Amino acid sequence: MAKQAILKQAQGTTFIAKANSNHWVVIDNGPGDGGSGAGTSPKELLLLALAGCTASDVVPILRKKRTPLKDFEIRVTANEREEFPRVFADIHLEYVFYGDGIKRKDVEHAIELSVTKYCSVHAMVSPGVSITHSHRIEPASSIGNPA
Repeated sequence: MAKQAILKQAQGTTFIAKANSNHWVVIDNGPGDGGSGAGTSPKELLLLALAGCTASDVVPILRKKRTPLKDFEIRVTANEREEFPRVFADIHLEYVFYGDGIKRKDVEHAIELSVTKYCSVHAMVSPGVSITHSHRIEPASSIGNPA
C-alpha cells in the first residue's frame, strides 16, 4: 500500500502535516532559522521517528521474552555538520531500561534485531549517517530520577 502525506502552510514557515494515520503534526523551525518555534523541526522529527521506530521493535520483543520492564526511554544525541546542507553527521541512541531482573542478553538481542532487521527508519537513515547505540539497565526504583 502506498503511503501518503500532505503538508500545508499554516503561517510563514509553520506547517501542519498528516499522513495515513490522519493525525496532524505541527512542523516549524526556531526563530533563529526563520521559523516561529511553533512546532517540532523536520530534523527533530527524523530523530523522533528513529527513536519511535526502534522502540516499537524493542518493547514488543522484550514483552515476548517476558522481561520485567517497568519503564523505558531512548535518549537521542545527534551532531550536525557546520556546512550546508546541515545533515546529521552522527546519531547516538542510548536505550535506558528500568526494571528489576532484566537480562542484559535479552536487551542486547532486542536492540540488535531492531537495528539490523526490523526498524525501517534505521535502515533508511543508516546508509548516510553513522548511527551508534548503547544501553543501560536501571533498577525500577530509579524511574523518574534523572541520570
